Amino acid sequence: MEPMRKAIEQRLARVLRARADGPGRVGQALRYAALSPGKRVRPLFVLAACEAVGGPWKRALPAAVAVECVHAFSLVHDDLPAMDDDDYRRGRLTTHKKFGEALGVLAGDALLAFAFEELTRLADDGVPPARVNDAVRRLAHAAGAIQLVGGQALDIGAEGRKPTARLARDIHERKTGALFGASLALGALAGDADKHTVQALDETGRMIGLAFQIQDDLLNAAGSMRSLGKRPGTDAARGKATYPAAVGESRARREAIRLLRAVRGALARRCAKPERLLRLIEALAKRER
Repeated sequence: MEPMRKAIEQRLARVLRARADGPGRVGQALRYAALSPGKRVRPLFVLAACEAVGGPWKRALPAAVAVECVHAFSLVHDDLPAMDDDDYRRGRLTTHKKFGEALGVLAGDALLAFAFEELTRLADDGVPPARVNDAVRRLAHAAGAIQLVGGQALDIGAEGRKPTARLARDIHERKTGALFGASLALGALAGDADKHTVQALDETGRMIGLAFQIQDDLLNAAGSMRSLGKRPGTDAARGKATYPAAVGESRARREAIRLLRAVRGALARRCAKPERLLRLIEALAKRER
């Protein structure tokens, strides 16, 4: 995945400096949030999905950057005192601890807006206008009140209460699964996939996102500050509605394995060149941070 990861890092840094450098310290806060040393899992899925349906993965780079900017926005706002009130993210101070709460809010706002500006750049790489429009619609829906923001609202409302498996799954599917689904769908759109394949990859991505979040919850319970880049045990301390809290760690682990097994089969059947995408799934299944 290294060529893809390097291309993501280079484009993300270049476009943020060229087109998102706001006045005062807001540009610094924005870049601090977006360029922190993350795994870039979601943008990698965008590029790998484009390749999997037979497209040139570099064409999907604007979509990969857009997805990463939406993800960065969600992390910045998640960490705020009014939300999860976290001091560390990816091994360093969270954006609001580094720049102050006001600039944390503004940096997140700016990243969300910039994501859609960058997404329209798909047209510069030859993606037809109708597909660009579909990409904008899908990412906006994934980031909005019904999905990501709605999941965060459910997450906040469920704190301190014993969660059911249904509630935990609903939160995870909205807060995490929707953006993974959009990532695969955007890659498929950039790769000229037919509408049935685009929708199938969207649904498959949601399953990947659910498995990813279950793994995150398990790692939060058992990891370390060094491996996670943030304090472990925060979910339990805040009474978060996680899948392991609802069904137990053993059943949660089995569910993540089941989901990823189903994903592998779906991708192998649907995609013409799924090899790199399947390798990314394998890496996801074995991750420890």
